Amino acid sequence: MATAFEGGLPEALRTIRMRPLLVIRPDVRETLILGSTPTAFRRIGMVKGGTFEGERLSGDVLDGGNDWQTVRDDGATTLDVRLALKTSDGAMIAMTYQGIRHGPPDLMAKVDKGEPVDPAQYYFRITPRFETASPHYAWLNRVIAVGTGYRLPNGPVYSVFEVL
Repeated sequence: MATAFEGGLPEALRTIRMRPLLVIRPDVRETLILGSTPTAFRRIGMVKGGTFEGERLSGDVLDGGNDWQTVRDDGATTLDVRLALKTSDGAMIAMTYQGIRHGPPDLMAKVDKGEPVDPAQYYFRITPRFETASPHYAWLNRVIAVGTGYRLPNGPVYSVFEVL
């Protein structure tokens, strides 16, 4: 028996096309530990800067962003991030994203300590959204994006892709 994905659907509904948008490297200060609250274990990563670069935009991550993390009972960490970006030509862009990171407990303990772990060994994905008043970058206001991440000692590195 054929599934809906094996027949009947046009190609545009059976695959997702993407194109590279940017690589972003936020620099994170030491994580603030709120601890176990009534609902979850919470911590906050304070962003002190960083860089981003891509074919259509590049620039700096500004000081003052934050990464509100929830460590769930199943060991997964969810992210709720807000960043301010300044392009190399002076435009301001707000970048927000939610994400999830999980994997074997021993590897996640290393990731949390900033130790190197092969990114293929754990799941780290984000869903960025962008907002800008710049006419030059207004196309970002209408982009759906996804990203995959890797955690380094001073913060994450994400490859972000525009969903076409």
